[in-house]
Amino acid sequence: MKTTKKSIITVQTIINAPVEKVWNLWTDPIHIVRWNNASEDWFTPGAENDLRVGGSFLSRMEAKDGSSGFDFKGNYSKVVQDEQIEYTMDDGRKVQVLFASGENTTTVTENFEAEQHHANEIQKTGWQAILDNFKKYVESSAKRITLHFEILIDRASETVYQTMLDKKTYPVWTGVFNPSFRFIGSWEKGSQILFLGTDEDASTQGMVSRIKENVPNRFVSIEHKGIVQDSKEILYGPKADQWAGALENYTFNEDNGSTLLKVDLDSDEEYKSYFEDTYPKALNKLKEICENLSFKKSA
Repeated sequence: MKTTKKSIITVQTIINAPVEKVWNLWTDPIHIVRWNNASEDWFTPGAENDLRVGGSFLSRMEAKDGSSGFDFKGNYSKVVQDEQIEYTMDDGRKVQVLFASGENTTTVTENFEAEQHHANEIQKTGWQAILDNFKKYVESSAKRITLHFEILIDRASETVYQTMLDKKTYPVWTGVFNPSFRFIGSWEKGSQILFLGTDEDASTQGMVSRIKENVPNRFVSIEHKGIVQDSKEILYGPKADQWAGALENYTFNEDNGSTLLKVDLDSDEEYKSYFEDTYPKALNKLKEICENLSFKKSA
């Protein structure tokens, strides 16, 4: 039986970011849902990615008006960190994605087998539009800066860790940012958590985040997903994208009964002066609470 050889379509873009960052934003579901659309009237409400040979992926793509949607899914046949991904889509077509590192740039090339229902040019335009959107997303996130703060607290790391995260003491040391600041959720790894504050107009604002890592008494990593505006969670759009994927890391280094608490915080340049003013004050408040703990922490 004679088989028809599928034609190969190629799309490509050059991104002004290192390959490690490009790879991470390409493969992490928290980022995939933010760039995986060819036009503003489509979006990706959910994504799963088991990035390994034999692993599978799934991105649900839908029109914003609810008129249509489909699952983009497949299985990986090759994964080379920061270099190459190959997979077979659910309809049997094969795709190759190449990441070529340059001097502060990364070239991303996709070679995919064309399907038979649409003209090749239409397919190329759609895939290129998604790739261009990815480039825009990466370069926007690459503008972030990382701020570093640290403070020495004369208490064991267990005390500092528990005091920092405790539901009773957390609002006290973070009150520097907003007197009503609080969290709703769990500090367990993988959990969603909301950081909220009430403005002068009585509206609730804040961040939608997840606990990326939590090693008791040693390390906590918070990854922001979006924002809360007027009590509504916003995970898509320019305001949410400004913070999506930003990290807030806390490292606890204990030595001889004292703990050096280090904070590494991703931020946009516009918030740099604000955090440089408020974060040292907040950490000093945490130090004061730890060293002069006078009330019982909640269970």
